[in-house]
Amino acid sequence: MAILDASNIVKIYGELGGEGSTTALSGVNFSINKGEFIAIMGPSGSGKTTLLNVLSGIDKPTSGEVTIAGQEISEISGDKLSLFRRRQLGFVFQEFNLLDSLTVKENIILPMVLEKKTASEMDERVQELAHLFEIESILNKYPYNISGGQQQRTAVSRALVNEPSIILADEPTGNLDSKSSTVIMECFERIVEELSTTVLLVTHDVFAASYCKKVIFIKDGSIHSHIVRKGSRKEFLNQIMDNLAIIGGRTDVF
Repeated sequence: MAILDASNIVKIYGELGGEGSTTALSGVNFSINKGEFIAIMGPSGSGKTTLLNVLSGIDKPTSGEVTIAGQEISEISGDKLSLFRRRQLGFVFQEFNLLDSLTVKENIILPMVLEKKTASEMDERVQELAHLFEIESILNKYPYNISGGQQQRTAVSRALVNEPSIILADEPTGNLDSKSSTVIMECFERIVEELSTTVLLVTHDVFAASYCKKVIFIKDGSIHSHIVRKGSRKEFLNQIMDNLAIIGGRTDVF
């Protein structure tokens, strides 16, 4: 059974059929199974961010259905939707979105606090994730005292803390140097391989996408093509660049 299923997603901004309306998504269909590591790529304005917003419940589709963990998300709203997103979805952004007034540990456990987990449950989970991402030594530091790569590892830990059905990552390496980007993508690889976590990554970065097992290319609001990694990461990176060249995406980002 698919963890996420997008069925004929259409998103139109403005009055339907009106003169100023814009079709951002046009009949998008795809599924993601447990433990898959998938990237979505395409030129600027292709609909990547709109698609992520629809998949995450931030925005509603004009038509079509998004089902996550067996729940059709357009059928839920308000507090129930907020609760669903907190329990089933983990978010990682280009901006780390950490709270400077909280320590690294407090930032990580915040979703567990909202779920009213016990202190022992929270401590056990934080130690598990801190060990996985090698951030034990910074748990009592504040975000402004650690590097960008450490901040993003903290953000990934926070996204994972409630064991969501899927991690949605929006340009997670966008504010990082190449060394930190490598560390973060290796973190994603680790959680897919060791925890069977499902990760959907939206990125311009061919280097980041080359860590994924599959890349879906989107153009003008529709899925153009997809490729599956079969050989080495270097070979896959070259395939990604070839496909982006065909659809007009950026191939200069490393």
